[in-house]
Amino acid sequence: MFLVFLLAGLAVQAQVTYQNLKDAPPENWSHYNGQYHSQRHSPLKQLHRGNVGGLVPKWIYHVPNASTLQTVPVVVDGVMYVTQTNEVHALDARTGRVIWVYRRQARVRGPNRGVAVYGNKVYMGTADAFLVALDAGTGNLVWETKLAEAKDGYYSPVAPLALDGKIIAGIAPGDHGLNGFLDAYDAETGKQIWRWYAIPKPGEPGNETWSGDSWKHGGGNTWLTGSYDPELNLVYWGIGNPAPDFDGDVREGDNLYTESMVALDANTGKLKWHFQFTPHDVHDWDGVEIPVLIEADVRGQKRKLLLQANRNGFYYVLDRVTGEFLNGTPFVDKLNWAKGLTDKGRPIRVPGIVPSLQGTKTCPATSGATNWMSPAYSPDTKLFYVVAQEGCGINTKARDTFRPGGFPYMATGYIESPADPWQMYVRALDPVTGKRVWEYKQVGSRRYGAGLLSTAGGLLFAEDDQGFLTALDPANGKPLWHFNTGQQIKGQPITYSFKGKQYVAVAAGSNVVSFGLHD
Repeated sequence: MFLVFLLAGLAVQAQVTYQNLKDAPPENWSHYNGQYHSQRHSPLKQLHRGNVGGLVPKWIYHVPNASTLQTVPVVVDGVMYVTQTNEVHALDARTGRVIWVYRRQARVRGPNRGVAVYGNKVYMGTADAFLVALDAGTGNLVWETKLAEAKDGYYSPVAPLALDGKIIAGIAPGDHGLNGFLDAYDAETGKQIWRWYAIPKPGEPGNETWSGDSWKHGGGNTWLTGSYDPELNLVYWGIGNPAPDFDGDVREGDNLYTESMVALDANTGKLKWHFQFTPHDVHDWDGVEIPVLIEADVRGQKRKLLLQANRNGFYYVLDRVTGEFLNGTPFVDKLNWAKGLTDKGRPIRVPGIVPSLQGTKTCPATSGATNWMSPAYSPDTKLFYVVAQEGCGINTKARDTFRPGGFPYMATGYIESPADPWQMYVRALDPVTGKRVWEYKQVGSRRYGAGLLSTAGGLLFAEDDQGFLTALDPANGKPLWHFNTGQQIKGQPITYSFKGKQYVAVAAGSNVVSFGLHD
């Protein structure tokens, strides 16, 4: 069931073509990650270092009954789409006025990170594990497709990814011992085109990396939006943790394809290649962090690269055509579980840094050296930007039993180390070597979620859990402007323009705030 409020007389009819999605016109914010390559860099430059001091709130939209939004707004031709649990709100991106609201009548709730827009439809995953397609002009439900059984504990917080005639949708949560998958659906009808399972079954390559029947509840969910290379026609998606999270004794082996980056053929869902960041993870370091696609010279050869700052504390450079490991280096200082990486990118583990009955200090903490906060890459500075978390945790383990119905299957957990509490930084890295160029300390910030945005105006926008939106100089990290939204930020900033004016928008707490230059 659903409920639609048509609250404004504006005619909204998105006609977003695949070419539009490939080109990603700068006036729009077409995808969760901005563009298919997920660089989160906008060529807009009306806002720049010289005038960013004049940036002021232009409008605030309060999302009723919301608490801490995780939505990343998508903007198409002056219309902004934002989400919370089982809801899509279409807003006039210039004024914040409501155009329509879609509300799904579902008993279950959970986070939601945004929509995809394609053709004349808006697509959203729901807390009861459906993919819904809405008419972009009215918010009316066009079709719905069940991804999985909500009674089993599945839900879909993922912002879908729209390709050429297909909608890619992910699922959660692996922490309940529910096996993950990635789906492609026909954008017009909602019919499933393909499904790729993250945990291989007996007889399939990779199943031998699971002892006994442990694969049956292996986790490996797909809860954060990936990237896409139209030339290679490959979808890149990070895969989550194995289950149970902290007790690896019951699932001996590398546990593929958890903690991996996978490249899938967009037409068939067939696995082209994979790279596993943390084989046999026992620290709950989901490998879902957003892959950033660039081209750069590596040892004198121009290559198509995939960059990822991983929750395990290492920054990785992969060849995105083949999956070959090219480089890896720590991007945090507090890292005690591995001495480094082999020439194939496999971690060289430090003995004894595993969860235990009495508790083991592990750095980085389970919350990760980074998490779902979006990184950015600037083709102007040629730097990779990441929100880094310095801190450690005390990891414990116990025996657990899988129980159907959405119960946690984690085999205990972790607490933040009192001696090493989190501290957040924005760090700029050389994209090929991973060498740290500069860092900006986010004072008092110790909870994850808020990401980054780069612009051609020579600005890097960063957020933090204290509610601050800050503009930094992307060349050296010096702060140029800030604004306190008054609520915790757990989403990612975007920029767009309409009728010749550039805006920067962010979801903060229960509000969506859009900034522009003072008139």
